[in-house]
Amino acid sequence: MTAPAPAPAPAPQSVYVYGVVRASHAVPPGRTGVGERPAPVRTVRAGALAAVISDAPARLRAKRRDLLAHQDLALTLGRDGPVLPMRFGMVAPDEESVRRQLLCTQNDCLAALERVDGRVEMNLKALPTEADLGALVREDPEVSRLRTATRRAPGYEASVRLGEAVARGLKRRAVAAAATVLAELSAVADATVHGPEVEGCVLNASFLLDRREQRRFEGAVERLATAHRDRAELRLTGPLPCYSFTEGRV
Repeated sequence: MTAPAPAPAPAPQSVYVYGVVRASHAVPPGRTGVGERPAPVRTVRAGALAAVISDAPARLRAKRRDLLAHQDLALTLGRDGPVLPMRFGMVAPDEESVRRQLLCTQNDCLAALERVDGRVEMNLKALPTEADLGALVREDPEVSRLRTATRRAPGYEASVRLGEAVARGLKRRAVAAAATVLAELSAVADATVHGPEVEGCVLNASFLLDRREQRRFEGAVERLATAHRDRAELRLTGPLPCYSFTEGRV
């Protein structure tokens, strides 16, 4: 009689990675991760580091529920110590691959954790505003000329040219205001980085702040938003996990 063939070994379970912390960093009990049926969150330790993970869901989509779950966990971890947050959607083949990566990048990760310890990220976007078109007409010779020409000889093409000139003028004013805002806020922050271009925005910048400076920073943004309200609209988001200041470390 031929012996039955051994059953194949189960395929390794892929894991979803939320971030990297120091090995001593505890995960809050009872936390679950992303997906329709969120799995419990746990850690994989390697040397002085640990990765915060859960079993990866079979199907992962960037739904608001999961985006918020990912970010909320990173913020929660950050209250008890520094964390290097992963961007949403980071899936590793298995725990062993995560462990190897931690060992390979240990020095860089420890240095990055030290850098963001006690700090948060704040993001600021600046957009042109139409709050004071009268000032634009007075200050911008091209807009003033085209406005007069359109009134004398109204028509579709004249209106298009005027509209384009107004858009350019509003953008120039917003760019100038954003440069002033960026310089002042960068003096308050520990570090500043420019984010990718965002449609409709003239500035997309992130600032690394000591947690104790957050209120001061928010007050500065509020004051600058008032001072430049006729030229730019400022939109502040945060506190956020320090995504922009830890990328490329893991």
